[in-house]
Amino acid sequence: MRGIYPAPLPLIPSPLNRAIYLISNEGRGGMSNVSRILPKASFTWRVSSALLVFCGLVLPVCAQQPLKTLLVGVDRRSVTSLDGDWHYLVDQPPAKGLYKPDGTVKEDGYGLNTHPNISSGPHNDEYDFATAPTMKVPGDWNTQDPALFRFEGVVWFERDFDFQAKAGARTFLHIGAANYKSFVWMNGKHVCDHEGGFTPFDCEVTAILKPTQNSVVIAVDSTRMVDGIPSVSIDWFNYGGLNRDVSLVTVPPAFIDDYDVHLKKEATFSSVNANTLTGYVHVVGAAAGTNVTVSVPEAGVRTTAKTDGDGKAAFEVKASKLELWSHETPKLYKVELASGEDRIDEEIGFRDIRVDGTRILLNGKAIFLQGANMHAEAPIRTGRAYSDEDVKNIFGFLKDLNANFVRLAHYPHDERMERMADKQGIMIWSEIPLWQHISFEKPEVYAKATFMLNEMIRRDRNKASVILWSVSNETPNNPTRTKFLTDLANEARRLDATRPITSALIGPHAKGDQIVQDDPLANALDVVGQNEYVGWYEGTPDEADKLHWTMPNKPILMSEFGAEAKFGDHGGRNDRWAEEQQVNVYEHQFVMINKIPQVRGLVPWVLMDFRSPGRNIPKLQDGFNRKGLFSEKGEKKQAFYLFQKTYKERLVGKAE
Repeated sequence: MRGIYPAPLPLIPSPLNRAIYLISNEGRGGMSNVSRILPKASFTWRVSSALLVFCGLVLPVCAQQPLKTLLVGVDRRSVTSLDGDWHYLVDQPPAKGLYKPDGTVKEDGYGLNTHPNISSGPHNDEYDFATAPTMKVPGDWNTQDPALFRFEGVVWFERDFDFQAKAGARTFLHIGAANYKSFVWMNGKHVCDHEGGFTPFDCEVTAILKPTQNSVVIAVDSTRMVDGIPSVSIDWFNYGGLNRDVSLVTVPPAFIDDYDVHLKKEATFSSVNANTLTGYVHVVGAAAGTNVTVSVPEAGVRTTAKTDGDGKAAFEVKASKLELWSHETPKLYKVELASGEDRIDEEIGFRDIRVDGTRILLNGKAIFLQGANMHAEAPIRTGRAYSDEDVKNIFGFLKDLNANFVRLAHYPHDERMERMADKQGIMIWSEIPLWQHISFEKPEVYAKATFMLNEMIRRDRNKASVILWSVSNETPNNPTRTKFLTDLANEARRLDATRPITSALIGPHAKGDQIVQDDPLANALDVVGQNEYVGWYEGTPDEADKLHWTMPNKPILMSEFGAEAKFGDHGGRNDRWAEEQQVNVYEHQFVMINKIPQVRGLVPWVLMDFRSPGRNIPKLQDGFNRKGLFSEKGEKKQAFYLFQKTYKERLVGKAE
């Protein structure tokens, strides 16, 4: 039983589910989570020209609106980029260009882009995109306009473009991520809305595009909300804007929107028999019995499957030869997916990741994870990370550290990160932005969480580098939260049965030198993350040596630990903020960690200093969390060299 929470949309929805889920939000006066994520088996429905009936709720809809989808592998397709200069206008609170007085969305606001003649009248429109300043997309507004550095609210973006549509094809506007709520108009037509700041979404615009003089208008609202995910309190910078790529994606009438190609997970792993590929390809608009071809030429694989009534073609095929992906040998195969006129060329690594007792096994071999946490903060320039250059710098840091693992905190990062990790053999912990305190008691918040989990897994499940899905970070231990997250962990398993599930816990019980982690959420996890800051927030560095931990009999990752140090600040080993004290904290932590036999990974907080407005100690923090091994400018602190040596010589922890 799922308890009080509604079941989410399945990753491969039936046409019935898809039709309900994909109805545009226009006409509802804002965003309704219950209209975005509908139960699979607990509703009656009908769609007319004006109404959607769901579980006794009557929701107005606009039948002429195109359906939305969620395209996987957009970066594997040829697209028309809309990146570059966009006009922007700030809609100061109460954001009258977007919201009505009751908080619902205006259908006659700035999104219509009426091009008012500001030199003549009469007119009531007091905005003009044509003469507005521009900023770069992708990018956050906070670091591009000094006046908006701490602004949280609504900013409008507009771009004009020409587009020659291909006859008979369908076209989607693809937005890699926009923080936090997005409302999209194309040529004056409200086409879609989205909630969530770190995952992609698509709006179909086929019937709306013109050969010339198209105008796309997007309102982005970065306001934090009590019932949002994350909620109001966060320990990172709330970068607003169109933070990732924006493009037009053209596909045939019947097209591949989703796929899963992976090594079959047998009951027990055997390298001799690790040669079966399985999965599915989903084709939108395909009649039952449509052929889908899956080819992996280098592995001697070519198979044809037929779609079922929902457009899903499942397959299972043996490879003649297969080199498994690992940190040491990050082998990627070209995977060709084809159906009718549509084709996607992917790069996928094949590997087996599982838990056995207190061990983490990659391709049957016990591994120890040596990594770091990181926020999606751009090195050197700061601001939200989004570019190839940002990713290159970040992975340069990880390689220099001798890392084999990175925790992408506390939300899905740009897809470039997983692509690079696939190539370089860096393993990844990926999590949704369910951070500390949210409204666990509210079903609509659970619906948001499942939606975000769905989007994350759908986007990244073909990435070999992603070995762990995380459902939360540092949440309060109470029955409502435990029920919520246990259900969410089970939902993650339903969406992807091939990867372990984790979460970062806090709050062990302490009595003297005895520390007991008995959070019941651990029962729902395959791998337990433990955050602790002994020597920084609790006690002195040397007290860590005396502590003895009682932990769940599962693989444990020390998912956060560390201390702050300002680069270039030097002093004694017990002088706060000195680089020497940061090293001292870690050295004593290593003594403590080596006494916990279940520990299977080190993930210090954090790879690089990052912006956090609540860090307000002048001359030391200045709005940055200073726990990085690198400064925000990429300068190496003494603790970096400690970890570099520790990882190279494997001085702390063991794989089994």
